Amino acid sequence: MATTSATAPATRDGSARTDGPHEGSRRDFLFLATGAGLAVGAAATVWPLISSMAPDAETIAAGAPIDVDLTPIQDGQIINVFWRGKLIFVRKLTAKEVTDMQAVPLSAMIDPAAFPTRVKNGHDQWLVVYGNCTHLGCVPIGHQGNFEGWACPCHGSQFDAVGRVRHGPAPINLPIPPYAFETDTKIRIGEGGKEAA
Repeated sequence: MATTSATAPATRDGSARTDGPHEGSRRDFLFLATGAGLAVGAAATVWPLISSMAPDAETIAAGAPIDVDLTPIQDGQIINVFWRGKLIFVRKLTAKEVTDMQAVPLSAMIDPAAFPTRVKNGHDQWLVVYGNCTHLGCVPIGHQGNFEGWACPCHGSQFDAVGRVRHGPAPINLPIPPYAFETDTKIRIGEGGKEAA
């Protein structure tokens, strides 16, 4: 009885062809692996170029300006932001706080400062100050104390709603960082003038 065996067709050089059902998937895998390797190599080559365009740590530490959107801040609300590694309070004063702070006599203050020196002209409802007590650097708590402002839990200093020291061992008002209004609803901290004490 004769038996037949299936043999693969021969190629031009006489060797058997091997492109069976698995050969296509192996070839596809090799193409994908090669493409992935090239993509990773290209990314590794381009990444140093891209990262070199970003500001370095020294530039950031030196005080690259930051923008603060004022739109979501409600009347009476205080938000905390950081610039140059320092805490800054941004506060939207209520109409009552503006009126009350304008009426405080300079003689009632430890470090006398008129209301207009604490806010930007035309933006009376916005206060921007560093967020550390001027006594020993503690962080005062907002809406505490007897003066509508901040109270330091460490040694009892109290500041009014525009950051003027009114009671306690703190010798000066909360300093004002350099900032400017870009629009009525956005400020840029780090530009717009000298730091005020």
